[in-house]
Amino acid sequence: MKIHEYQAKGILAQYNVPVPRGEVVFTAEEADTAAKRIGGSVVVKAQIHAGGRGKGGGVKIAKTAEEAAAIAGRMIGMKLVTHQTGPEGRVVQRLLVEETLPIDRELYLGIVLDRVQGKPVFMASSAGGMEIEEVAAHTPELILKEAMQPGVGLAPYQARNLAYGIGIPAASAGQAAAAMIALAKAYLAMDASLAEINPFILTKDGKVYALDAKINFDDNALYRHKELLDLRDLNEEDPLEVDASRFGLNYIKLDGTVGCMVNGAGLAMATMDIIKYAGGSPANFLDVGGGASAEQVKNAFRILLSDRNVKAVLINVFGGILRCDTLATGVVGAARDLNIRVPIVVRMEGTNVELGRRILTDSGLNLTVGEDMRDAAEKVVRLAAQAAS
Repeated sequence: MKIHEYQAKGILAQYNVPVPRGEVVFTAEEADTAAKRIGGSVVVKAQIHAGGRGKGGGVKIAKTAEEAAAIAGRMIGMKLVTHQTGPEGRVVQRLLVEETLPIDRELYLGIVLDRVQGKPVFMASSAGGMEIEEVAAHTPELILKEAMQPGVGLAPYQARNLAYGIGIPAASAGQAAAAMIALAKAYLAMDASLAEINPFILTKDGKVYALDAKINFDDNALYRHKELLDLRDLNEEDPLEVDASRFGLNYIKLDGTVGCMVNGAGLAMATMDIIKYAGGSPANFLDVGGGASAEQVKNAFRILLSDRNVKAVLINVFGGILRCDTLATGVVGAARDLNIRVPIVVRMEGTNVELGRRILTDSGLNLTVGEDMRDAAEKVVRLAAQAAS
């Protein structure tokens, strides 16, 4: 789960990470009031779940409250396009009005899980303000790393190593190390999957601040942090993905033409790979889970077909807990109830597979049975191409 910058800064502030003074606003009038309260010049920042906002016109400096209100009036409701939103962009519905600070240096801090080590890794770089992926690709030596021991977090000596390693002067190293330790505590306590401060700034008077902040949470741990659910902004998520989550379906929209319905994340990845191998392009990742009911199958179809780019559907299921005859019955029922017009290819193996195939072939519907994964992928790619032409 992703949250907005202002929400991330609110969490970091609770753990004593220094953040600028700021307020979230939803109207130009609120921006005027917030700017007057903060005093002096302010920065007006669009709040969307994407990076690169400044390059897209979503970050502006205002010298007065009146100027802040004018900027807010133009920014709220605008479609902000960045390299992360794609050409469709995102509509700006809220802004962060924040004090400006005398920046001396821009640095980078971040924490992610290193799956090879099986530990969270704290990263720091002197190349702040840049995309960390670009830094990693072109100047990886500028990224310093410290693995965090389970149950310990970032040790003080590790924080000092990072602070000095990215060139923070001795007079400010203690503050920077404390901010790093606080960031690590927040990451672990909140069950985050990512915590990033870019840029982490050093001001001309030797202070440090999180000038930007990004936190993503592990969805599987949200049951331990129900208060975080209130931070979810459904307007920033794909409507089909939101709809799928209501029915316990794991769905991610892609840009292809072949809809995929599978049971199991590993099988989903393999299915998308073999569609590409057959010359097609997957339109989504949709995992109905091991024990999907007929109702879930029906909802999965409805969500798949809500994407107008879908020209054909591939159902690839291994029947274990979800028996093949149960799946076939659900597919036939959904196809009839939803009046499905697009061709459907089904590949199934496992419990009651012969009965399941017979239910499909006897249905009289536009259903094609694949003999194996390769056969099914080739058939669905061919059908999708025919439907698109």
